[in-house]
Amino acid sequence: MQLNTGTYQRVLGDELRRLRKQRGWTRRDLNRRLQSDISLQTLATYELGTRQCSVVRLVEICLALNEVPHELLARVHQRVFSESPVGRIRIDLRGIVRDDQPSLLPLRRWAKGRLTEMNGHQPTEVSLDIAALERMAELCGIETVELIARLRRISAPVPHADDD
Repeated sequence: MQLNTGTYQRVLGDELRRLRKQRGWTRRDLNRRLQSDISLQTLATYELGTRQCSVVRLVEICLALNEVPHELLARVHQRVFSESPVGRIRIDLRGIVRDDQPSLLPLRRWAKGRLTEMNGHQPTEVSLDIAALERMAELCGIETVELIARLRRISAPVPHADDD
């Protein structure tokens, strides 16, 4: 198993941002709850995954968010290493096109375009990295974690009537 530090940092940042937003807090709100003096820009770089966060700083942020640090890291580890090689998720473009969730319209348009380009000459499954997933989540107006959960549900194998 290999560690892609950039992917790990981005997923950790996404989890921190998700926790903060779940509480309805701004970065300033979180900053006020921290013991040490951290700039808002530093908090932003942690959430974007563009700056490494020390273990002590991560624990401080988790305590301010009332989150158990090892549970946060377990979720990050799950997202980075489960089911897909190094922070990637496989999706079936046909399943995306068939889905009718209004918030996934930008993703559906992209999937239709990819299928048209492939013209039936390539497998309809594609592998997306965390950076692509983050951009797609932003276009759809949802959190990356939520997009991944939806994609996993959409791309789950559907039993066919003739599979008896």
